[in-house]
Amino acid sequence: MTNQPRRPRVLYLSFYFPPSRASGVYRARATANYLAEQDWDVTAFAAPLRFLQEVAGSVDESLAETVDPRIRVERPQLNHFKWEHDLRRYGRFRRTMPVTARHLYNATQRIFPEHYASWGGNAVAKALRIHSRRKFDVVLATGNPFASFAAAWLFNRITGVPYVVDYRDSWTLDLFADKPHYPDGHHAWGWERRILRHASAASFVNEALRSWHAERYPFAADRMIVVPNGWDPELLNEVGGAVDTGKRSAAPTPLRFSYIGTVTGRQPVEEMMAAFQAARRHPELADAELNIYGHLGFFQNSQSALLDRLGLTGGADGSQQGIHYRGPVAKSQISQAYADSDALVFLAGGARYVTSGKVFEYMASGRPIVSVHAPGIAATEVLSGYPLWFNANSLDPDRIAQSMMAAGKLARDLSPDARAAARRHAEAYTREKMLKPLEATLRSLVSNSTRRTRDPHR
Repeated sequence: MTNQPRRPRVLYLSFYFPPSRASGVYRARATANYLAEQDWDVTAFAAPLRFLQEVAGSVDESLAETVDPRIRVERPQLNHFKWEHDLRRYGRFRRTMPVTARHLYNATQRIFPEHYASWGGNAVAKALRIHSRRKFDVVLATGNPFASFAAAWLFNRITGVPYVVDYRDSWTLDLFADKPHYPDGHHAWGWERRILRHASAASFVNEALRSWHAERYPFAADRMIVVPNGWDPELLNEVGGAVDTGKRSAAPTPLRFSYIGTVTGRQPVEEMMAAFQAARRHPELADAELNIYGHLGFFQNSQSALLDRLGLTGGADGSQQGIHYRGPVAKSQISQAYADSDALVFLAGGARYVTSGKVFEYMASGRPIVSVHAPGIAATEVLSGYPLWFNANSLDPDRIAQSMMAAGKLARDLSPDARAAARRHAEAYTREKMLKPLEATLRSLVSNSTRRTRDPHR
């Protein structure tokens, strides 16, 4: 009987993995699931549950239920020194010698400049133990945090296993200020240079980010690829089923605009609010609603300040002038939020390097989309062919209000054919189509490594 070839084994270093609800978790979840579907043996290293529950204070258990059961999830330990404020939970050494403990912790930051460094070190130790029993063929690391990159590099230095780094965020570029995140000479630059020099490939969410890194690290430019985010049909019940399929029998009263996603301090919230209030002065939008679905920030202490910025003085359930905070929506229930929306507000912070994962899902809904973001961000490359896109190309509230009025008028009269055309544009951005190049890159690395093992004189 012929032995079946074993499945290729990938170690996926993804700190923010379900049940985390961090912004990058959807890319991580989809990547791991896609690799499992393509017959990879996937082991994912993720954040400790204590960190997600007590420090981040945010989990979505329904998202964890969508992880392919074939994926093995391990959770290396993390030193909570940075986040531990309860003296009763201090270890004996920190309780008795707090100043020395602080100095030692700060010393680790000089070795690797990130508070997640201990997780990276523990990930390497755990990976080596597993590798000694069942060898990994390739490592895929996604950042942030970028301790995952350093862990992949160190594991490679010890074992020779090739690795790929996936930049779903930028390490040394401040996406929102459009300038370097660190001063010249900071050791983060040295770490990034070292990691990219030895990486077999590096993927980025858009061409602007790839180009920025290629310019700074030309020795790795030919190994850099673009792997955009996408949308997940299984979480939206397919494009055609995510929302109603045709025009309403009667004009909806009130017209419902929605922002669906996490609200952060980096977004132009005030401009969105002012534009919506200006749009409501038009008779056709006088009773319109702006519904905000999602979390307020990524950490548990973010909500109060963001409620103030939204002008919701009545607390999380309060509303003012047609603006309603509807609260978090489990990813498994996201389809209903889109079904309850007539038009969507694409609120995004940052400048030209920002795409946002949410834009793909917005297009898949087949709804009119109003842009509220700085001109020229990378997301406009994706939206440019979407037939129901309204872009003021400005953060001027009056111009955005004009876009909202136009989108509202279209939403009332939207035909099934127009909605279908919008969804056809979104079909090009399913997560499966976006991830194919990354999976092919990983598979080629395994194939090349196998050939070298069989023929050491190549």
